[in-house]
Amino acid sequence: MSNQRRATSLVTGIVMFRHSTGMPCPYLPGRVERQVYAELSEPTGRAVFRRLSGAGFRRSHHVIYRPACPGCTACVPVRVPVNRFAWTRSWRRIWNANKMLSAECVALTVDDEQYRLFRRYIRSRHGDGDMALMNRTDFASMVLTSCVDSGIVEFRDKDGTLQAACLIDILPDGLSAVYSFFNPDLHRQSPGSYMVLWLIEEARRRGLSNVYLGFWIADSPKMAYKSRFRPLEGFGPNGWEMLRH
Repeated sequence: MSNQRRATSLVTGIVMFRHSTGMPCPYLPGRVERQVYAELSEPTGRAVFRRLSGAGFRRSHHVIYRPACPGCTACVPVRVPVNRFAWTRSWRRIWNANKMLSAECVALTVDDEQYRLFRRYIRSRHGDGDMALMNRTDFASMVLTSCVDSGIVEFRDKDGTLQAACLIDILPDGLSAVYSFFNPDLHRQSPGSYMVLWLIEEARRRGLSNVYLGFWIADSPKMAYKSRFRPLEGFGPNGWEMLRH
C-alpha cells in the first residue's frame, strides 16, 4: 500500500485526490512539476490535515498537497526533531544577533504593515517569481484561508516595528512553517534561520516533537538552508527517517 493510501485510510470519510497539470519546476530548471492534492473543508478538514501532514503533505490555502512529478523524487518532506536538535556556535550567534526582537503568535490577521514588509521581502528575494505578482488580496488569501489551527508569529524590534513574520500551522505533534518573510535590510542577522530556531524552541516549550519545514531539494540553492538544521528527518518510502546529508 502506498504512503498516500496508507495515510488516507486513517482518515474518517473519503479524500478526493487530484493531480495538477504540468508546469515548469521553480527549483530545478528543465523539469516539470506536478502535484497530488486534496481540498480541505469542514467537518473533516482538520483530521485530514493532521493525518496527511504526518505523511509529508503540506498545506497552502485550503489545499493539502505533495509533489508527484514524473520521473523525479527530488522534493523530500523534512522536519526537525526538536529534542534532538543540535545547537552549534553558529546557531547561537544567530540567536544572539536577533535577541532584540520580541515574538508573539497572534490570531490570523492581515494589516498594511504585514503586507508592506511582505512586498519588500518578495521584491528583494523573489522578484522574478510568481509571488512577485501577488497583491494585497492575494496576500490576505494566503494568510487567512485556513480551516485548520493556524497563526502568524510576528517579530518586532524594540520600537514595535514589524521586522519578520511566519505563518504557521499547529499540529498535535509539532509546528509547521508555512511561509515566512522579513526585512531584507536585516539579512546579515539571518532572520529566516532565526525564525526556524524560534519555532524549534517554541515547539519544545509547548511539549511538541517536531518542526516541519516543507520540502527540501538537495540540488536547489534556495532550499540549502534547511539541511543545516540537524538532525533532520525526511519522509520517504519507509516513513520518517534520519537524512544523511
